[in-house]
Amino acid sequence: MDTVVYTVRKGNTLFGIAQFFGTTIGDILRLNNIQDPNQIFVGQSLVIPVDTSMPASTYVTRPGDTLWGIAQRFGTTVDQLMALNNIGNPNIIYPGQIIRVS
Repeated sequence: MDTVVYTVRKGNTLFGIAQFFGTTIGDILRLNNIQDPNQIFVGQSLVIPVDTSMPASTYVTRPGDTLWGIAQRFGTTVDQLMALNNIGNPNIIYPGQIIRVS
């Protein structure tokens, strides 16, 4: 299995990172020798197992971002972003959230 190195940003959780990369919290904990899944830190580098057969473009949200603004920036639609990211409410995104844009 291939891996990537991901740098934790404000607002990230192991659950969100695992969900985004299509892996498990357990795999991330094991690869990074993390004992407490509630203890990750901004700026921390994590080794993440990934399936590289389907590359995806991503964006990490910042304070003030909206799905509409992200969609405009990447030439897509809010509906497409919602579907790609399993977002139920287009008005709720968080700084540090990893968004697939394609």
